[in-house]
Formats: sequence, structure tokens, C-alpha cells
Amino acid sequence: MSETIKKFLYLNRRAPYGSIYAWESLEVVLIGAAFDQDVSLAFMEDGVYQLTKGHDTGDIGMKNFSPTYAALGDYEVKQIFVERESLEERGLTLDDLQHLTWEDEDDDYAEKDSIRLVSRAEMAAVMDEADTVFSF
Repeated sequence: MSETIKKFLYLNRRAPYGSIYAWESLEVVLIGAAFDQDVSLAFMEDGVYQLTKGHDTGDIGMKNFSPTYAALGDYEVKQIFVERESLEERGLTLDDLQHLTWEDEDDDYAEKDSIRLVSRAEMAAVMDEADTVFSF
């Protein structure tokens, strides 16, 4: 009997600081990926701010965990979905986000982009295809 691999999607809707949700999401993703789960992330609404470049948390007294997103590729987290409309509504573009990659072993370890910009309708389809969606 073969084991069916379940797809886990971690949906991030909140700003990176001011609550623990963003940090907890990232921790759970890393733990799941370390145990070979099929993990992907989605960012929409204020969650898109989690991936922006240049976080400075000195004035708010919270740890800047944003550099940890760069490690996702090392954990085989290859699919990071960002909702286009959420970026546009906040005056952001793909260029405002960290450049996140993973190495493709089947392509001579070529670095490939992890972030996929999707429309609101495509994001709904991504959520529908997941076996389990965790919302943060």
C-alpha cells in the first residue's frame, strides 16, 4: 500500500510584527519541511509585508526573523505564492520582495525562483488544491 503525500499550505495574512502569527507560521513551516512534508506558503493581504526587503525591528524590540525566509529553499520549500492584488493594493511590486530561491538537483543545482505571483482567482485554486490549509 503506497502512502499518499498530503499537501500542506500555510496561508499568511498578517503583518510580520505586532503579533506572533508570522513567526509561528515560519517555525511550523520549517518543522514540517524538516520532516519531509509537502509544504508551500501563500501570502496575501498584509501577509505580503512578511516577504519585503529591509525589515528594521530595532525600534519595536522584536527579533527580525525575515532573513530566515532565505533558508526555505534548503528545506525543499519550493512554492511560495504571493497574491498580486494584495501587493498592488499596498503599493508593492515583486521587486520589493526578498529574492527567494531553491536549488534544482535535477537541473545541475540551478537556482530557481520560489516566489510565484498569482492572481486572487489563482490563489483560491491553490488553496483548493491543498489537503490542509493552516491560516496565520
